[in-house]
Amino acid sequence: MTAPEIRAAADALWEAERSNTPCPPVRALLPAGDIEAAYAAQRLNVARGTAAGRRLVGRKIGLTSPAVQAQLGVDQPDFGALFADMAIPGGGVVPAGRLIQPKVEAEIALVLGAEPPHRDCTVADVIRATEFALPALEIVDSRNADWDITIVDTVADNASSGLFVLGSTPVPLTRLDPRGARMTMTRRGVTVSRGTGADCLGSPLNATAWLASTLAERGDPLRAGDLVLTGALGPMVPAAPGDGFEARISQLGSVTVEFAMEGDHV
Repeated sequence: MTAPEIRAAADALWEAERSNTPCPPVRALLPAGDIEAAYAAQRLNVARGTAAGRRLVGRKIGLTSPAVQAQLGVDQPDFGALFADMAIPGGGVVPAGRLIQPKVEAEIALVLGAEPPHRDCTVADVIRATEFALPALEIVDSRNADWDITIVDTVADNASSGLFVLGSTPVPLTRLDPRGARMTMTRRGVTVSRGTGADCLGSPLNATAWLASTLAERGDPLRAGDLVLTGALGPMVPAAPGDGFEARISQLGSVTVEFAMEGDHV
């Protein structure tokens, strides 16, 4: 792993996002299968973002589905950074051309009221640290052309982060069974994705405990106030101009977003 390789991958992804034009998969620029090199490229671009004034508000967890893990040949999730300017208000509109090749997935979001206290985080630690949950839509995107990705490509690309949409009614975990929560997502009124909390690494709480432990080991722990997008509850679905999505999650309510048509002013 060398700094020039990491910088080359980070530069390619940074320029792809700036120009809204995808780049060839960055795995060609990094040592084969080197996930730590990919995280180093991710950190470089996150640092560039914060240096430019972007506000870090939390993390997202990806690859929580066993089927997707098997497809990419990995046995663990990954994570990326969330910035405040990635938020779209619930019921809002994604401007045309804001993203390169967006896809939508429904998730449970957790907002932390306290920092998880241990490097070996348990589900009980997550429950104690969580202030409330919200229904969420994550709008993932890939700066790698044609979604041609391996684990290295998506990690370097900030875990394929794009935008996120949150519901507006907070629900405490005492009123929610994250594992048993049922999700239905529609596109233009037609059901396109279903799942449950158990489809997210067995439970969104399991995924969050993994994230808390992983970040603490790296010296960059979750903190009070952080937003955590815990991972998809069902398959992600491509989004096109004019599409409208709604996710309904039992015990949490619903959240919606629309995609503007080309030429619309938002």
